[in-house]
Amino acid sequence: MTTELYFIYDSHCPWSYATTPLVNALQAAYPQMTVHLLHSAHYIGTDSAGEDQMAAAAKISGLKFGRDHIRYVNSPKNSIKTANLMAWLQAKQPEKQLVTLNAIQRAHFIEGNPLDNKHDFNAIVENCKLSPSNKIFKDELSMEAEYVLENIIEIQQVIGTTGFPVLVMTVDDNAIFIDHSLYLNNPQAVVVAVEKEIAAIK
Repeated sequence: MTTELYFIYDSHCPWSYATTPLVNALQAAYPQMTVHLLHSAHYIGTDSAGEDQMAAAAKISGLKFGRDHIRYVNSPKNSIKTANLMAWLQAKQPEKQLVTLNAIQRAHFIEGNPLDNKHDFNAIVENCKLSPSNKIFKDELSMEAEYVLENIIEIQQVIGTTGFPVLVMTVDDNAIFIDHSLYLNNPQAVVVAVEKEIAAIK
């Protein structure tokens, strides 16, 4: 059985932050599964998810948001550099993608790190033992990040939605669309649900 998981997200989106624990749970349940973290680069410094969406995500998921994040929650967010870093990771150090995403989201949503310039990434790069080049931290999307966006468009056409976050798991030639909203307050429940889907396929 060959399993793959596709997670379309934005690092600066509170709903994506609330969905990452589901990805963590599925990766733990299926350690041999290939995980594709596809950063949508939605936030380009012109808007933010805002206070209402953050509050809703916090209420449903039970996740904490730090004081500094809350203070600037309505300020425009820019996730381009993070998209570049995550695309680079997928190409160069895929085994560190999920650990790094968890560190990035902790830095942004709990510690209030805007992740807006190269300096903001120093601790994450050091702690996760990464070695990205300086071009990753430019203000425009890298070629690797553009390639990820092309992959996202292909998946969106198949599943018929342009929203995010999105979770799709493939088992051999079968695709399972996972409604993340059902499991945000209980990530382990997604594992049970997926097991039932896989049993039905078999």
